[in-house]
Amino acid sequence: MTATAPIAPAPGRLRRHYGTHLFLVVMAIMWLVPLLWTLYAALRPKAVTDKYGYWSLHGPINLDNFTAAWSQGGMATYFGNTLLITVPSVVLTLGFASMMAFAVSRFTWKFNLTLLILFTAGNMLPPQVLAAPLFEMFKHTPLPYSISSSGTLLDTYYAVIAVEVAFQMGFCTFVLSNYMKALPSGLTEAARVDGASVWQQYSRIIMPLTRPALAALGTLEVVWLYNDYFWPLLFIHSGDRLPITTGITNLQGQFLLDYNMIAAGATITVIPTLAVYLALQRHFVAGLTLGAGKG
Repeated sequence: MTATAPIAPAPGRLRRHYGTHLFLVVMAIMWLVPLLWTLYAALRPKAVTDKYGYWSLHGPINLDNFTAAWSQGGMATYFGNTLLITVPSVVLTLGFASMMAFAVSRFTWKFNLTLLILFTAGNMLPPQVLAAPLFEMFKHTPLPYSISSSGTLLDTYYAVIAVEVAFQMGFCTFVLSNYMKALPSGLTEAARVDGASVWQQYSRIIMPLTRPALAALGTLEVVWLYNDYFWPLLFIHSGDRLPITTGITNLQGQFLLDYNMIAAGATITVIPTLAVYLALQRHFVAGLTLGAGKG
């Protein structure tokens, strides 16, 4: 038997291959340089930066700015407020979206496509368009003073959570409905023959199979809702109730701006989302690549 020489790839394919890798490397560098420079600025004392400038490499580095940002900015309180907003918003969004996706994907009825279009179309509305109507609606929605210090929905976490869930449900419903449509219809048909109720079909059959998609969506939703700046700033007026994205502005002084300490505070705010992504990275990638090999 004669050995077969390996076939060398075409020069054009090699050029495209190296060109793609070079493009990805350049894009990664463009994303990393501002982050790394922010981290470097956070590690430098303000006196050194004032003396040599922000684009210099002089002086020592330490963690004093991080300590000052945590204590002076009250970041522990703001992290707690962010938790009170983000966790219920993500849980309610995925819960309601999965129920709606199950209804429009596993059952054929008159308005399933219409409802799916309405949920998806809601994501195309700019949030700023609805800011004034929502503000007035919440302003005139009374609540007991035992629940709200303002007597209305304004200046409460409920207002922010309600708006976050409403705006995120469309995207999550669209993604989950497409995933549930790809599941074999025989699963629910067999369960229906065995006497399973609609809730049992949803909770015991469909939802366990939807875990990869839920993990991917959950990761995205945590990042999006955690980083949201607009709605908390609009609806929450008490400084001690602000989430971390808006509360970090307390690091700005009235007459002096310590950009090194602000950079340290901004770096601290990145840590929770980075930890969530690293913890769910495997499920996130699996959820994004579902169906990629199906043609």
